[in-house]
Amino acid sequence: MALIADYGTLLLLLACLFGFFMAWGVGANDVANAMGTSVGSKALTIKQAIMIAIVFEFAGAYLAGGAVTETIKNGIVDASMISPDLMVLGMMSALLAAGTWLLVASSRGWPVSTTHSIVGAVIGFAAVGVSMDAVHWEGVGPIVASWVVSPVLSGMIAFGLFISVQRLIIDTDDPFLNAKRFVPMYMFATGFMVTIMTVTKGLKHIGLDLSNTQGFLLAVTIGIAVMLLGIGLLSRIKIDEEADRDFHYASVEKVFAVLMIFTACAMAFAHGSNDVANAVGPLAAIVGVIQSGGELAVGAKSAVPGWVLLLGAVGIVIGLATYGYKVIATIGKQITELTPSRGFAAELATASTVVGASAIGLPISTTHTLVGAVLGVGLARGIGALNLGVIGKIFMSWLITLPIGAALSIFFFFILRGIFL
Repeated sequence: MALIADYGTLLLLLACLFGFFMAWGVGANDVANAMGTSVGSKALTIKQAIMIAIVFEFAGAYLAGGAVTETIKNGIVDASMISPDLMVLGMMSALLAAGTWLLVASSRGWPVSTTHSIVGAVIGFAAVGVSMDAVHWEGVGPIVASWVVSPVLSGMIAFGLFISVQRLIIDTDDPFLNAKRFVPMYMFATGFMVTIMTVTKGLKHIGLDLSNTQGFLLAVTIGIAVMLLGIGLLSRIKIDEEADRDFHYASVEKVFAVLMIFTACAMAFAHGSNDVANAVGPLAAIVGVIQSGGELAVGAKSAVPGWVLLLGAVGIVIGLATYGYKVIATIGKQITELTPSRGFAAELATASTVVGASAIGLPISTTHTLVGAVLGVGLARGIGALNLGVIGKIFMSWLITLPIGAALSIFFFFILRGIFL
């Protein structure tokens, strides 16, 4: 307790700094996953993608980021076995460790999992710095399982979506006419899916607690509004016969490029709602301990302070704007050749999986989910459409992220403990 009494303000400032650093890393590395398909398919320029991400990542993180934050904050370690002093230093070391690894990975353009980084870091300090029994190993199981389930699930959804695009639009006598006919339905699905999950599950912590019926009606309304806006934009697109001579489906892909704007917005919102937890979950735990003067409410689910979510949201946006372009190039161009129709299937599948997981409080990896979706789209065209060398490097980076996060966290934990205790 003496630690918090003597250094409470300093620790809080350091924790905010480390939390912001981690959020910057999430923006630099993981937000590229949300935008990579849009840029890689040439539906959006990199500047347009960054502007969309700034608005919708911020909204997702601030408005719908509360549920997953609780899992990172309370679901991985047993607070009753960790003294308040060690909890503060441990969560600080976890933030610093994960942020450091993301800085290294982003500088090299590696798309690694920020979720792996922070979960590994939290487990590392708790298991080695405190006790193996301090980790909720039964709570870690579902999280680890989600790292396998989420790419498989999003891959299956993306595969199904792209097959439906092929059947309804591409493999027909008049692809352009059918694109204008069916793409508004995909737009409705995009608006409806994101709204139904986030409004009914994600907005309770800001006081907007809608019933299931109210949430459903609002989702239908927003879905219709998105569809009508899309129809207005689609009406301006005409057949480009010159472009169609070079690539038979050029005009059809222009229609999907409009749809990609909506799926990019959905993907950014979904990513912000899930991955802000990686930065602000540990920070929320630190703030709770310090503000209570070291009195840990064991098992209590305290609300995540609005200013903590705000700090995470701002950090994510700055990370994307300053350093996100490197990983965007890897995701968007090097796994498989993307067109707007393929990118749409990957993004909508990823957004569905991520927002659904966020709604039940499961911190899944957006990186894994998107790569799974892109693989699903690629497999719909045959395994020859995939760059297996790049995929192998991405898988290898996934395997080393969790142990590196844990090792760095243990290293920083002993340094901080040596300084303050």
